[in-house]
Amino acid sequence: MNNLIYETPRLISSAYIDSTVRLGVAQTLLMVQDNVTECFGRLNCDGVVYRKKYNAFWVFTKLLIHFNHRPDWCETVSTRTFPFNNGGIRTHINSEAFDKNGELAFAASYEACVLSFENHRPQKLASLGYPTENFPTPVFSSQFTRFPAFPDGVAQVGGAEGDIAQTGGTYFVFEQKIRSSFIDLSQHMNNAEYVKLALSTFTNDYLREHDISELEAHFTGESKEGQVLRVYRRDEGGNTFVYIKESERIVFECRITFK
Repeated sequence: MNNLIYETPRLISSAYIDSTVRLGVAQTLLMVQDNVTECFGRLNCDGVVYRKKYNAFWVFTKLLIHFNHRPDWCETVSTRTFPFNNGGIRTHINSEAFDKNGELAFAASYEACVLSFENHRPQKLASLGYPTENFPTPVFSSQFTRFPAFPDGVAQVGGAEGDIAQTGGTYFVFEQKIRSSFIDLSQHMNNAEYVKLALSTFTNDYLREHDISELEAHFTGESKEGQVLRVYRRDEGGNTFVYIKESERIVFECRITFK
């Protein structure tokens, strides 16, 4: 057994479901975060260790999740998580979940790096005791994609949801002030909160009637309590792209593909 592989069961509790009474899309990200955190804890390279020993912290920059199906409430899934490379500055981690019949429910790939608390510069993973060899074969190594560029000239229209200004297919949907409940141990907005905002560009009825097959998210900046995020959407080529801006910075972008 490869000691880089972390396996654990997960109960789809009420904390993990959405209005479909199945594992939610944003909640899947939370499960993957749990899996990766516990995997890194066993490898003695999690955020607690890195902060104490190296004054450094993990930053998760990209995520790709492919859904075959979403398990039901009260179902238990078997999860398997492991890093599959060390790129010097960046690493990639796979996490997958299997249902009670042994069928793959979802597979995820995470990209991450480590930054110094002192100057926010990337750290070489090999200098932090991160694994350098004996990586398992990746089960989900699809490449991250480049999204359509956010266009110039989208009107900065204020107001409530539905107050839309459209330019070149990209339109403003709503804005959200970052509240204290959005903040995690990094003192920044948690990645799952960005995904929740992206999903909020759809109605609940639409999400209940249409299953997501793939979510790709790029976490491109940090957001703090009190800042105002503006959420934009673009539908193109069978995909929905969501961009989230804080002032003039794009802090999050994602691609959502439905079955």
